Amino acid sequence: MKAINRSANKKGDDDYYNRLFSYFQSQFYEKIIQFVPLRKTVIFLRTEQNTYIIKGYSTNSRLKLQEVFTDTLKKEGFTKTYSYLTPLVKDQLFFEGTYFGCIEYLIPHKTAFSFHTEKNRQEGLELLEQFHQTTSLFEARYRTLLPKGHLLEKWTDRLNMFTANFPFIKYFINELVLADMVSWAKWALAGMEKKYRHFFKDPLVILHGDVAHHNFLRDHMGSLHLIDFDLICIGPPAFDYLQYANRILPSIDWSFEKLIKHNQMKKYAHEEAFLYALAYPADIFREWNRLIREKSYTDSVKLKQVTDLSIKQYYARKRFVDHLQEIVK
Repeated sequence: MKAINRSANKKGDDDYYNRLFSYFQSQFYEKIIQFVPLRKTVIFLRTEQNTYIIKGYSTNSRLKLQEVFTDTLKKEGFTKTYSYLTPLVKDQLFFEGTYFGCIEYLIPHKTAFSFHTEKNRQEGLELLEQFHQTTSLFEARYRTLLPKGHLLEKWTDRLNMFTANFPFIKYFINELVLADMVSWAKWALAGMEKKYRHFFKDPLVILHGDVAHHNFLRDHMGSLHLIDFDLICIGPPAFDYLQYANRILPSIDWSFEKLIKHNQMKKYAHEEAFLYALAYPADIFREWNRLIREKSYTDSVKLKQVTDLSIKQYYARKRFVDHLQEIVK
């Protein structure tokens, strides 16, 4: 039995998945009984003996890095993630320019993980802290394999791209609101540049790089796992915690006090480099730049999501930034 969610895919995508399914049928010694595309190159695949997540990579070296990294994580004691498996196949899985790896399927909990509850937010932080503690043990071994996390340069480029997209964005967002967002970003970057070396007081770790809620997976037994290491890089733990803060602040009403109640955030409550960086509207810039780059503004649902992100919490975010500017002035 093959299952393809055709309602979510265009005809061209269906043709690709039909070819991919036929290819997997020809390669697996196990009989395939279910094949469900989750994303472009992420497939849920069930055979008579096993269940896999099949994930595609643009190069074989990217795939091998992920296999080795997750294996190192497990060997060094971080068990709350998946493993890469070796399925019974004829040859390495390679189809139309993409290398595919087979990942252990973690049966998800009936309730998906989100940042809406304090319990989840704290549990996610604790798991991220465990991840950093583990990767600090072997970070030096990966220095030649992984890029360094250059947050200041990355965010400067993101701001420049956002301002270049002004002619389009101003049709949806008031120009005074846009001006505020840019002023927050410039204030944040200026402060970060002045205090940037303070980020590196802590030992370097391997950063996850994408601590969105969908990269925390609670399994059917209730254990929380950290998944998807495509954006790993080397840097100070603060870089991941900044991203985590940006992700959870909408769920805590942009409250600085609620943010620093978490032990992992409390240590940064008086760290000016961290406070400057908290003011940077990373999520808004990221989503607008992606929307325009991918030309998905023709999708009314996606356009509304990004517009709502920019407008609905504008005043709460402004109060938050004003508070930060009072703290570090």
